[in-house]
Amino acid sequence: MAVKVINTVEEFEQEIAKEATVVDFYAEWCGPCKMFAPIFDITSNEETNVNFIKVDTDKLQEVALKYNVMSIPTIIMFKDGEVVKQNSGFMPKDILKQFVK
Repeated sequence: MAVKVINTVEEFEQEIAKEATVVDFYAEWCGPCKMFAPIFDITSNEETNVNFIKVDTDKLQEVALKYNVMSIPTIIMFKDGEVVKQNSGFMPKDILKQFVK
């Protein structure tokens, strides 16, 4: 499943209300975010039972603040709109795959 880039608060709320959703909070200028992006994309294609989305913290600051995103990348797993788990910093592919299980 392709990663969807979220552009509005409303779109974000709709996406996390779905079953399991993994959110990558990132910024265009962030080096570790750029290194993590291909890992997130590849994992989204392998883990098809999970919804993968990305939120640019510079564009949707209110969403980042709501979920206490203080460093990037931050990955948050939601289930039916509720936070299930959260991790900050770069994750290798095997750790990300364990995270989304």
